[in-house]
Amino acid sequence: NTISKSNSCIVHFLISFSPSRNEDLKEMLESNKESLKLEAMKRVVGLIAKGKNASELFPAVVKNVASKNIELKKLVYVYLVRYAEEQQDLALLSISTFQRALKDPNQLIRASALRVLSSIRVPIIVPIMMLAIKEAASDMSPYVRKTSAHAIQKLYSLDQDQKELLIEVIEKLLKDKSTLVAGSVVMAFEEVCPDRIDLIHKNYRKLCNLLVDVEEWGQVVIISMLTRYARTQFTSPWKEDGVFDEHNERAFYESDEEKTRDETEAKPYMMDPDHRLLLRNTKPLLQSRNTAVVMSVAQLYWHLAPKNEVSIVTKSLVRLLRSHREVQYIVLQNIATMSIQRKGMFEPYMKSFYVRSTDATHIKSLKLEILTSLANEANISTILREFQTYVKSQDKQFAAGTIQAIGRCATNISEVTDTCLNGLVLLLSNRDETVVAESVVVIRKLLQIQPTQHSDIIKHMAKLFDNITVPMARASILWLMGEYCERVPKIAPDVLRKMAKSFTSEEDIVKLQTVNLAAKLYLTNSKQTKLLTQYILNLGKYDQNYDIRDRTRFIRQLIVPNDKNGALSKYAHRILLAPKPAPVLESAYKDRDRYQLGTLSHTINTKASGYLELSDWPAVAPDQSVRNVEVIEPVKEWAPSLGKTVKSKPAKSSDDKFYSDSGEEEEKGSGSSSSEDGSSSSSSEGVLHILQNERVCPESGSDAESHVQKNSSQTSEESDKSSSQSEKSSSESDSEKKERKTKTPLQKKTVKPTSWTYVTKQQHTKTIFVNVINQHSVLQTFSYSHWSTLCVSLFTQLCPLSLAFPLQLSGPAFVPEKSHDLLHRMTGKGLSAQYQFPRQPCLYQPTMVSVQISLTNTTDHPLEQIHIGDRSPTGLNIHCFNTIECLEPEASVTVFMGIDFNDSTQAANFQLCTKEDHFSVSIQPAIGELLLPITMTELDFRKEQGKLLGMNESSATITMAAENMTSQPISRPVATVANLGMVPSSQDNVHRFAGKTANSGAVVLVTVELRGESTALITINTEKSVMGSMLLRDLKLALAQA
Repeated sequence: NTISKSNSCIVHFLISFSPSRNEDLKEMLESNKESLKLEAMKRVVGLIAKGKNASELFPAVVKNVASKNIELKKLVYVYLVRYAEEQQDLALLSISTFQRALKDPNQLIRASALRVLSSIRVPIIVPIMMLAIKEAASDMSPYVRKTSAHAIQKLYSLDQDQKELLIEVIEKLLKDKSTLVAGSVVMAFEEVCPDRIDLIHKNYRKLCNLLVDVEEWGQVVIISMLTRYARTQFTSPWKEDGVFDEHNERAFYESDEEKTRDETEAKPYMMDPDHRLLLRNTKPLLQSRNTAVVMSVAQLYWHLAPKNEVSIVTKSLVRLLRSHREVQYIVLQNIATMSIQRKGMFEPYMKSFYVRSTDATHIKSLKLEILTSLANEANISTILREFQTYVKSQDKQFAAGTIQAIGRCATNISEVTDTCLNGLVLLLSNRDETVVAESVVVIRKLLQIQPTQHSDIIKHMAKLFDNITVPMARASILWLMGEYCERVPKIAPDVLRKMAKSFTSEEDIVKLQTVNLAAKLYLTNSKQTKLLTQYILNLGKYDQNYDIRDRTRFIRQLIVPNDKNGALSKYAHRILLAPKPAPVLESAYKDRDRYQLGTLSHTINTKASGYLELSDWPAVAPDQSVRNVEVIEPVKEWAPSLGKTVKSKPAKSSDDKFYSDSGEEEEKGSGSSSSEDGSSSSSSEGVLHILQNERVCPESGSDAESHVQKNSSQTSEESDKSSSQSEKSSSESDSEKKERKTKTPLQKKTVKPTSWTYVTKQQHTKTIFVNVINQHSVLQTFSYSHWSTLCVSLFTQLCPLSLAFPLQLSGPAFVPEKSHDLLHRMTGKGLSAQYQFPRQPCLYQPTMVSVQISLTNTTDHPLEQIHIGDRSPTGLNIHCFNTIECLEPEASVTVFMGIDFNDSTQAANFQLCTKEDHFSVSIQPAIGELLLPITMTELDFRKEQGKLLGMNESSATITMAAENMTSQPISRPVATVANLGMVPSSQDNVHRFAGKTANSGAVVLVTVELRGESTALITINTEKSVMGSMLLRDLKLALAQA
């Protein structure tokens, strides 16, 4: 039955494509009826579309090329374009017909005739093609001119001697104002003469302005060409990061001559208007539906835009990750290259790179690469938790890649090296051989970084040696034994003894490492291993693999001295046991930035044929007057919803609205929100409004309301400025910037400790406290115990207004009185500032850390307008103290700030300003000051500790000072280092402390267990692994000192 069915299928196939059917089509094509010819051509084009060979019909089809029926002629031209190159002799017979068709009134016929003519690959008709292209380049129809641009590339590939004539046609077409022609002629330019930049000068601005309305694939070609053009005509915008140093404090006794000399040397970067034009006109294309267009704009911004503007492409690239896996692969490759140099771009979208179970292996690997590149001290805990899940994946290749990623994280972030090592050691007992093998290889690389501290891990790996069967893993363990054999003198000989038994059945890579281990043990412990080494060398001497035989002979001559090789054996120890540099675990995408993003060369990491390299930025910008032409068409605003050109508004351009819808809402709602703030001052949320605003003036009546309105309008202005900051030209003068910076502080008002008239009775207690904050004289009389108690009680009452905390805060066990210099009186020109951490909850925002600052005027004249100026890093959340209008000579004042450190010890940099000067200052928090103490029972402590094991646990055994071995001395150094609360303990030798991070609220648990006379085990459990490691380091130092 099967044979009969297959035979019937073959017969049906032969019948369906038999010559008789082609004969029918030939008869229809040769008939006198136009309808039959049209029907036959439709069938023929249908066969071509299905991939069938219809070349036999060429003679019958070509006879109809002179038909007067337009529909029939179109189909004939479609057929001829497909088969003209194969049937060149027959196609040449119809050249006269094609030439007549070039004069046809119908633009589609003219374009089709030129397309067919350029498809005939015969050198003899090159002059005819050249003449036809020149005539078509001057055609009235933009569609025909577009076809002539396509024909240029075909003619150039046929005869490259026509290059100069073709360049003249390209130069003519580049001046074309039609958006239909622009993309095609630029493609011809890229194929024929990509080095003729001079042809682009006069057309540069026109191409930038037409870019939005060009077809999608034309946009890709134009953007790629303009990227190369801009790198040759403009200076680097990346210099501006190091030039704007106008706020750096100068030497106190600096002369005027040095100041003027510095100003002349450091000229601020001025972006060329044409450079800004390109960036501004390509930005709307980030909303394109075509992924290639979005990728082209992203690479343009990456290679041309100032570093502070590149981040606008991030959201568009992340949006492309919802496309097909082929698109995802290319986009993720480019993101992987970007994330190595600028982690901050994609860090807010880190969750978009989490691996899904439906992702293909190559997509998973790329996402893993990106997550590893984005890892830093702040997010490493989250990433490691994600990696723990990936290790359990059924995809073995992906699981092995995850283990390598953990090793890279451990190398790059020293605070989690121990945590990662402990986690990898736990994986050695995994049932999966691939996971175990990869873990051993990564552990070997990590141990090379700190070999002296991890002898226990080497011993543990030796115990598991018999259960590991993967050759690479066994070879790695043997290498570790030989490299650090002096640290495991008892275990290494025993491992060599086991290998001697199974030497003949091992893989080649294991045998080579066994020979190396034997040689190293022979040099360090010859008494125990001399006979074993000779036995293994004899086995290797007759091995089947010539590499092992050669290695064995070399080792024997090197370590066993005799008359012939006495000189070489002296250096055996230096050769075999030489210190080896630790391996550097780097990303596979580290060197891909040498290729332009979005290109084939970048994808395959090899220079592809036809790849044009980006040139370096010129040191001096070429003459920009070469681009000066009379602008005929104004810059058009893109209206994607209507598809039409809209007149540009002078008040606000379309670029200002891109990705800043919230900015418009803030503008529209600024007035109403101001009035709402003013009217709500008498509502029950008055205190909450006061605490959330950065600067509030406690005035009565309309003054208070007007001040709130000023604050709201000022906030909306600042948000509007920040949203459109990337669109403003860098050519703004320094004088304008200085004027704005000097005007802004003058608008702030001093907080006067008057009565709060718009607070309800229910919040009377809280109002008193807010009033106390602003009364500096009252603050100075407060003792720390009363202050802390009042803070905690009021903070607990205010918590329901903002956030619901599941953990109950407690007062600080100890408040250090040590203060730190913020601004020295010499540097501050008489203004001295010191800061300390009072360890009180910040009422303005729960995630902030409260900082107390003491300001002193050591001069003989008053200091006016003391306030906080610019801050860094960008986005740093600081609650500033109110402007101090005047500080009298020899007077001091104490103010409070709130700083959101984001659970990081990164310094908060800002400017402390007076009316005349700006001083750059920095507040560096200790890790213990980022915590808040909490109340917890011993049972709850144990439950929480059970949830935070594995990579979330850090521990160390220390030798404590004798004075710290009792209960009271232990709690004192712990409370000094960290703001933690004590937890009741039923065991005399175990002391527990609990707290939570101020920003994320992550629980931090500290256990100090006394062991023996002078040793103690410190254990810290928290999901913030970096904070745990840093806190462990500080506690070790504190408890070890008397």
